[in-house]
This record gives sequence, C-alpha cells and structure tokens, in this order.
Amino acid sequence: MLLDTPSLYFRAFFGVPESVTAPDGTPVNAVRGLIDMIARLVQDRSPERLVCCMDADWRPEFRVAALPSYKAHRVADDGGDQTPDALEAQLPVIDAVLDAFGLARAGVPGYEADDVIGTLATRGAADGPVDIVTGDRDLFQLVDDRGPVLVLYTARGIRNLQVMGEKEVAAKYGIPGRGYGDYATLRGDPSDGLPGVPGVGDKTAAALVTRFGSVEGILAALDSGTAEGFPAGARRRMEAARDYLAAAETVVRVVTDIEAPVLAALDDRLPAGARDPEALVELADRWNLGGPVNRLLNALAR
Repeated sequence: MLLDTPSLYFRAFFGVPESVTAPDGTPVNAVRGLIDMIARLVQDRSPERLVCCMDADWRPEFRVAALPSYKAHRVADDGGDQTPDALEAQLPVIDAVLDAFGLARAGVPGYEADDVIGTLATRGAADGPVDIVTGDRDLFQLVDDRGPVLVLYTARGIRNLQVMGEKEVAAKYGIPGRGYGDYATLRGDPSDGLPGVPGVGDKTAAALVTRFGSVEGILAALDSGTAEGFPAGARRRMEAARDYLAAAETVVRVVTDIEAPVLAALDDRLPAGARDPEALVELADRWNLGGPVNRLLNALAR
C-alpha cells in the first residue's frame, strides 16, 4: 500500500475542524485525521507492506523548466507553497508519529510523492498487488491489471473509496485503462496549471487517446502526414500545440524509475505494533492523539 501522504493530510486538515487541538491550543486536526485514515486502511485492506510517500519537492525544477505554468498558481509570495500555517505546524508532528509507529516514510529530493509512488508501484507490482491511496487523478495513469496496481481514490472519503483499475478508468473516461496521463495532457488540468490543447475537451481527448494510444502516437501520426483518425479540426489543433505536447509529457508523466538509496534501503514491512512505544505515548499525550493512536495500534495488532 502506497499512501499519497500529502493528499491525505490535506484532506484531513480541511475535513476535520481546526477546533480539534492539543492541550496547548495547537490544531492537530490533520495529524488525528491522517492517523485515523491509516487505521481504517490497514483494517479494511490488510496490507503486508505500507509506505507513506512524501513530497520532497512539491514543484520539481524539471517540470517547471518544461512548463513554467506548472502549479504556478499555488506559489506563495515568498516563493514557497500555500500550505496553511495551521497545517504547516503539524507536519513535523506527523513525521514524528509515523516514525514512532515504525511506518515507512519516503521522499526523494527533486521529486514529488507521485514519483515515489510511481517508482515503488512499478517495483512492487512484480511481487503482487499494489494499492495506491490518493485523491489525485493523475495517478490513474499507474493502474495496471497485471499486478494488479489499483488506485483507491479518496474523493468520497476513506470509508467510501473508489477502487480504480484499468476497467474502471476505461469505463469512466472512455480511454485505454492506462491512458489517463495522455488524456489529461490533451484536455488540461487547471489544478496543476496544465492548460491543455485549446479547443480539445473530454470527448476529443478520449477519441484521440483511444485512436492513437498516447501523445507520442499522436505526434507520430502528425509526422506521417495522415489525417486519418483525427476528429474534425483536431489535427490542426494538435499541430499548433506541438511544443506544448512535448513539454506537457514531461510534466504529466509520473516518474517510475527513481534511483535513490532511500528507496533501495526502505523497510516497508507493516509493523505489528509501535517501533518506539515510549515516544508514541509521549506524542499522544502532548498532542491529544490518544484515540487515533490506539485505533491504529489495534488495527496493526489485528
């Protein structure tokens, strides 16, 4: 099980009231919510291995260099991201709690959590099923019936996960099951600052990906001079968007081959109990985490 941890703690922060605080008044809504999410996932899915994947770089330079608009709308005045102060203060507590439990935590400098997930999912699928837990549709591009690699999509909450495999992605978007990245490139994604190809909406994007298989296939068709398979006006739009398509491929495609010592040395076995019980008790007392901590301990023990 690979957790898109930033996606989950942002969801917890906005889903649990900030009035949930530690004894000193510090908000701990994101911490409590994240622990409860992990407890529910462990209880319901019984993973043998679990990794909390992290953003070491939320806006990697290689993506910005390819497409300067990438997440540009999320850049704060100081150049950082727009993480609310009340959430920013909880991130060190989240790290400390995960470490006290002994849950694997992994981020790689220069890469987003998505890329860590992509790399670990690709490696892990050789050994059996992989669950990716996220609220980010970009990761639909990793689904693979052969593993299987499934995305547990959190849009409706942890208790109502949408299990997305190749068949589900194909049914929802009318594209080949692993074609979501190419589909998103064509139609755009405002949440990431991805403009898409002007004049190309969901239906045209789906038709192009279904016909040509990928952005690379579309570009090859353009190079060949054929007009076959292009909906009305689409070939002209693709020709005009060549530079964007080449850049967006770098931005949208999740990295699946990170070479990093932290990933090679990762001990991702799910623990049966806390690795550091004393530290966990101290954290639970200090930050008012007793209920969620006990729920996760019970889930791990089962």
